[in-house]
Amino acid sequence: MIKVTINRNSTGRIDSFTMSGHAEYDVPGKDIVCAGASAVAFGTINSIYALCKVEPVLEQEKNGFLRCQIPPLKDETIEEKVQLLLEGMLVSLQTIELDYGQYMKIQS
Repeated sequence: MIKVTINRNSTGRIDSFTMSGHAEYDVPGKDIVCAGASAVAFGTINSIYALCKVEPVLEQEKNGFLRCQIPPLKDETIEEKVQLLLEGMLVSLQTIELDYGQYMKIQS
């Protein structure tokens, strides 16, 4: 099962998230749940970097672990853009969870 944890700071903004595990919906290479969740997470990370010029701190392991930490941001406009991308990621992951909840759980 994929476990997603969304961490929010005291103001309610997402400051990090982790994904761990494997969905085991199908064999590796054909697992649409893993592929979908990975595409959403890495698409968000790449968008934050490309569109906002913010470099998240990443920790990644081959066993299906990903941690993404957003560094402190001083520019409120950039912060709002990053938050919009992260909230969009959460909506996309929740959509996957709706259909494939036995393979992925989100804690936020």
